[in-house]
Amino acid sequence: MSNDRSIEPLMALLGQAERERDAAMAESRRATDAQAAAVAQSEQLTTYRGEYEARFREQFSRSCSMDVMQHYQGFMQRLTMAIDQQQRVVVHAQGRVERMLHLLREQEMRVASVRKLLERRLQELRLVADRREQKHTDEFAARAAWNRLSQAGASPVV
Repeated sequence: MSNDRSIEPLMALLGQAERERDAAMAESRRATDAQAAAVAQSEQLTTYRGEYEARFREQFSRSCSMDVMQHYQGFMQRLTMAIDQQQRVVVHAQGRVERMLHLLREQEMRVASVRKLLERRLQELRLVADRREQKHTDEFAARAAWNRLSQAGASPVV
C-alpha cells in the first residue's frame, strides 16, 4: 500500500533517533557512574589524609626525628597532590556528565519531534482515507438512488 511506503522513511528515522537516544542514555549512565566513582575516590583520599594526620599526631606528638618528619611531610605533600588531581578528575567528570545529559535531552527532543511528525503524517493519511471512503460512500449512495429511480421508471432529475 502506498500509504505504508510514505511513512517508511519516518519509521526508519524514528528507529535511528531512538537508537541514538538509547546510546546517549547509556553514555550518560556511564558518565554518571564514572563521576560517582571519582567523587568516592576523592572522598576516600581526603578521609585517609585526615586519618593519617591524626595517627601521626597521636604517635609522634611528643617527639620524632627530623628524618621521620621529612618523610611525613613528603608523603603529605604527595597525598595532597593526589587529592588535588582527583578533584580535577571530579570536575572533569562532572563536566562530562553535564555534556552527556545535554546530549541526551537533545536526542529525546529529536525522538519526540520525529514521533510528532509521524503522528501528523498518520493523521493526514487517515484524513485522506476517510475522505476517499466518504467519496465512495457518496458515489455508492448516488448510484443506488439513480438505480432506484431508474427501476421505478421515473426519470432522474439532474
